[in-house]
Amino acid sequence: MRIHIQNGLLIDPAHQIEDIHDLYINDGQIVSIGKAPDGFQADQVIDAAEKMIFPGLVDLQTRLREPGLEYKATIASETRAAAAGGITTVCLPPDTSPILDTPAVIELIHRRNEAAGCAEILTIGALTKGLAGEEISEMYELKRAGCVGVTNARAPIANTRVMRRAMEYAANYDLTIFLHADDHSLSEGGCAHEGVISTRLGLAAIPEAAETMAVARLLMLVEQTGVRAHFCQLSSAKSVQMIHRAQYDGLPVTADVALHHLYLTDMDIGYFDSNCHVIPPLRGQRDKSGLRDGLLNGTLHAICSDHQPHEPDAKLAPFCESEPGMSTIDTLLPLALRLADETDLSTPDIISLLSFQPARILGLDIGHLGIGARADLCIFDPEARWTVTPDTLLSQGKNSPFMDWEIKGQVVQTLLAGKTVFKR
Repeated sequence: MRIHIQNGLLIDPAHQIEDIHDLYINDGQIVSIGKAPDGFQADQVIDAAEKMIFPGLVDLQTRLREPGLEYKATIASETRAAAAGGITTVCLPPDTSPILDTPAVIELIHRRNEAAGCAEILTIGALTKGLAGEEISEMYELKRAGCVGVTNARAPIANTRVMRRAMEYAANYDLTIFLHADDHSLSEGGCAHEGVISTRLGLAAIPEAAETMAVARLLMLVEQTGVRAHFCQLSSAKSVQMIHRAQYDGLPVTADVALHHLYLTDMDIGYFDSNCHVIPPLRGQRDKSGLRDGLLNGTLHAICSDHQPHEPDAKLAPFCESEPGMSTIDTLLPLALRLADETDLSTPDIISLLSFQPARILGLDIGHLGIGARADLCIFDPEARWTVTPDTLLSQGKNSPFMDWEIKGQVVQTLLAGKTVFKR
């Protein structure tokens, strides 16, 4: 299909475009910007007047709950919610059931996603077999099956020798290793940031050192092995400082932050709001400011959703006994763009953190609107206003900490490879 999108404000940070341009798509690819190619006759014309056109977002961490936990959510429900949020590519960590440690399970994911067809799913394979932290997985086979990297998710690897060997193996096959910095001996049993709030509420605490000590250990191993490493969902200002120093010293490390850590702190737990139970925990105001500074100075390369949908019962237990995680995929784009009003980040900066820079971390030619690129994009209405309610969230999980927030801006249409996968 030949598509002509006209009159929209095109924002493509990868090519430093921020202006009103017409966009031309043919056979799922972008063929021209501004001027129609010779002989181009559109089968469909989309009027994007007073709208913004962004590259399709690339989310570095999205739990879809399928396979294994379909009572929480499914590939179909969550990729549809992703498309409604302008996200065209999601990265699935390996802690599914069964675990993504064999090519057969990865093939299962891809087959089920073909039936849904709303977003591309990129799998991140298991670093160790069964995520048990004892035996290295068959990383080469996982790479051949299509995995874009490897990780042990939040399952601990206590044995430093195993971690070192895993890093060496990943480096040998040019695989990015996705690291969740957590000293399990310090964080085990905790549910809230160690500070005044956890003390007042009597909640088992997770100290900042659980993250920073793990960051220090992992950075030393990265330096020794030379593996390309990405630190996922950092939560403390001190960790950002350590990553910044490592980058200055030339280590091949990148890092991201989950959107909720840029807005919420342990103060938002209030009177035991279990929707604010998340790992790593919401930390203090100083940490929130440090994470925002990390985006401004380029230490943090991406913003992700860290989307974890739950069924209602999962959040009905007492705070520490409730299941951690937030449903955030529906609100990722508009809340991220709100940072332009609260920080020195510009709209193109934020779009880059959501699209082009995550794609670079993955080593993929997506997340931009260049000529010849796959036509993954979303059309965004910056003036639309809506309120976060269970009815307005398309995700099957309604466990949002932003419930009842008034949101400005909404995706009106999303295209994946030139095909409309969502239209409001």
